[in-house]
Amino acid sequence: MVDYHAANQSYQYGPSSGSNGAGGGGSMGDYMAQEDDWDRDLLLDPAWEKQQRKTFTAWCNSHLRKAGTQIENIDEDFRDGLKLMLLLEVISGERLPKPERGKMRVHKINNVNKALDFIASKGVKLVSIGAEEIVDGNAKMTLGMIWTIILRFAIQDISVEETSAKEGLLLWCQRKTAPYKNVNVQNFHISWKDGLAFNALIHRHRPELIEYDKLRKDDPVTNLNNAFEVAEKYLDIPKMLDAEDIVNTARPDEKAIMTYVSSFYHAFSGAQKAETAANRICKVLAVNQENEHLMEDYERLASDLLEWIRRTIPWLEDRVPQKTIQEMQQKLEDFRDYRRVHKPPKVQEKCQLEINFNTLQTKLRLSNRPAFMPSEGKMVSDINNGWQHLEQAEKGYEEWLLNEIRRLERLDHLAEKFRQKASIHEAWTDGKEAMLKQRDYETATLSDIKALIRKHEAFESDLAAHQDRVEQIAAIAQELNELDYYDSHNVNTRCQKICDQWDALGSLTHSRREALEKTEKQLETIDQLHLEYAKRAAPFNNWMESAMEDLQDMFIVHTIEEIEGLISAHDQFKSTLPDADREREAILAIHKEAQRIAESNHIKLSGSNPYTTVTPQIINSKWEKVQQLVPKRDHALLEEQSKQQSNEHLRRQFASQANIVGPWIQTKMEEIGRISIEMNGTLEDQLSHLKQYERSIVDYKPNLDLLEQQHQLIQEALIFDNKHTNYTMEHIRVGWEQLLTTIARTINEVENQILTRDAKGISQEQMQEFRASFNHFDKKQTGSMDSDDFRALLISTGYSLGDAEFNRIMSVVDPNHSGLVTFQAFIDFMSRETTDTDTADQVIASFKVLAGDKNFITAEELRRELPPDQAEYCIARMAPYQGPDAVPGALDYKSFSTALYGESDL
Repeated sequence: MVDYHAANQSYQYGPSSGSNGAGGGGSMGDYMAQEDDWDRDLLLDPAWEKQQRKTFTAWCNSHLRKAGTQIENIDEDFRDGLKLMLLLEVISGERLPKPERGKMRVHKINNVNKALDFIASKGVKLVSIGAEEIVDGNAKMTLGMIWTIILRFAIQDISVEETSAKEGLLLWCQRKTAPYKNVNVQNFHISWKDGLAFNALIHRHRPELIEYDKLRKDDPVTNLNNAFEVAEKYLDIPKMLDAEDIVNTARPDEKAIMTYVSSFYHAFSGAQKAETAANRICKVLAVNQENEHLMEDYERLASDLLEWIRRTIPWLEDRVPQKTIQEMQQKLEDFRDYRRVHKPPKVQEKCQLEINFNTLQTKLRLSNRPAFMPSEGKMVSDINNGWQHLEQAEKGYEEWLLNEIRRLERLDHLAEKFRQKASIHEAWTDGKEAMLKQRDYETATLSDIKALIRKHEAFESDLAAHQDRVEQIAAIAQELNELDYYDSHNVNTRCQKICDQWDALGSLTHSRREALEKTEKQLETIDQLHLEYAKRAAPFNNWMESAMEDLQDMFIVHTIEEIEGLISAHDQFKSTLPDADREREAILAIHKEAQRIAESNHIKLSGSNPYTTVTPQIINSKWEKVQQLVPKRDHALLEEQSKQQSNEHLRRQFASQANIVGPWIQTKMEEIGRISIEMNGTLEDQLSHLKQYERSIVDYKPNLDLLEQQHQLIQEALIFDNKHTNYTMEHIRVGWEQLLTTIARTINEVENQILTRDAKGISQEQMQEFRASFNHFDKKQTGSMDSDDFRALLISTGYSLGDAEFNRIMSVVDPNHSGLVTFQAFIDFMSRETTDTDTADQVIASFKVLAGDKNFITAEELRRELPPDQAEYCIARMAPYQGPDAVPGALDYKSFSTALYGESDL
């Protein structure tokens, strides 16, 4: 008798009597029990034995052909144990002990015992089946042994709704065939005779292979042959029975039907596994493809931004001054366009690039992928470094432009002043050399000589008076050289000519004086009155020339105080005019007195005053010119005073707006910092609040535009300082850009937290608990904490930390070793500790299913099992398989799967 023991998971087999399994009921072991105990000496029903032989032989050959062999006679071909051991190796995937190759009976018995021992090692208790009976070709025992193998390796693991073995297989058949008419599967014998159940199983899984509606219940042979032929041709299920064997038997053999049906189960369950595996792979590849698109977008945006920075920096670093104010004004206007038009979009691109980078890293962490490492030179830090270089180049550029404009303005003023003074001096020196070279004293009378001496003294006085102007001309030329005036060559040439001429005049004056002094003793008389006139007229004439020069002098001021100083100096000058007028009258009186004496003494004057060329007409003409220039100077000073008052208004107007906008930006920065730390309410509430806050900031932009307009008016007026405010336009711009960047980053952090929460299944209460814990240990309220505070936080959440474990955690939350842990890194870590994600092992297992348990997969298999785009994605990235079992076209799915997760090859 055969004994089945379900409790100790043993499996037993013995030959069945004629009623083995009627109705499919009876008691069940772990996977199968017989309805009736039977004696080993009873014979099988001949029809059942025929069916078992045929079915079991086909089942064995379906596995043996994988090893390149088969059997013809089931009770003869297993007698030496060799094919029996080979069969067990194929269906189990394990290696059995090395068989004995001898032909003697003892060798055969030893081989069969090795096979039976292996079966027993799998928890199967063989009762009444011995090696000698198999070696002797006992058909009943051999079939019993094969049935035991089929039960253990083909039926045992079938489970539907926690049933197993026979009941599980029966329930699977009932469910799959339930929708079909004329099919009612209640057992593994009568229910299958008409063949409709076999056809229904195939149609349910592969409807394109069976035209079920054309089958008739009264034509079982056709039905059975159709199902068996389709299964063999398209499903790789060998034909295990003939239709006539089933139809011509009152009740088909249950074991044969179960064996046949189990092949259908494994064929279709394998397809289900392949579908499940394909779905998992598709999901993983879709995530990877999306991430790669994001990486490509980042690389492209980073390249564009870095290229723009690379092109812009040399332009900002070009500090080569232009020659004219107009050219420098154009450079200033170009810089204003850069600040107003070109840079703001790049600020937004930079901020968006950082946001995209953070979002990509979050998605990679959530999908258990390695962190994204941009191409060399395109890291966020590289972009920040480039941006810092840009701002460093930009810093001071505007100030340099304004200083250059001021320098050029000063140069133009000095150049005009040089030309004016040089023209006056050159006009004065015109003819002086010819005069000094005259030898008129050689033929002159004594009176003429005296006159010539006095005239020469007057000239020397005049020459000395002009010394100051020559020195001023040389000083202005020197200053123009030092300020790198573009026309310095012509200035230097003209200055050198004046200086050379001045030296020549000095030399000629000295020579003439020596000549006149030789005859001075001969000169006794001279017209004292004319001499006095000459001596007083010359200084007065010089004073008037200086006064006219001063009154026509150009001026440039930048403040109210400076113009008021000029007005005060001008008023002081006007106060000296009455004294000057009295001096003029006195000089003219001397001339009149000389004429009166000559007339009264009947003296005939020969020509003009021999001691000077300054006639009363010249004095009166120049005095009239001075009188005309004074009101013109008054008007020019008043116009400049009005201009400076307007400039002061512009300063106060800008300062008033800047003193509002500057503190507003600072306050908003502090509020954002406080919001990012407190984060009250749900993440959605926080996100909504932050976006409202962002809109309020954007709505404030017109105030900044107004300030830009006021700043441009100040620059156009060439106003270079403003004592009414500490805020410059540069400070306001930088603060505004930082404010926009900060609110955008804060919103991105909350969005990433929502992404993490939803992906990891973190509840709102958990998120609030995480935030409360983090804020409690964030002592400085900066939004990040050092390693000591983070260790205290972990301990508070229940972690028992040694140094090694804590160092491991720190390498996860702080991969860049900055020494700080952010809230985002903290929740990423907590979510990883409590949730599950796809792993490389799971993906490898899925690919192995698609590959039919091979260590490699082919392109054909990938195209058959996966959607086209994802199949081609895998084919393009999988390396050729290099294993010993490789075939042409084999692909290595193992290394591909591990690479998806950034792991080394397993």
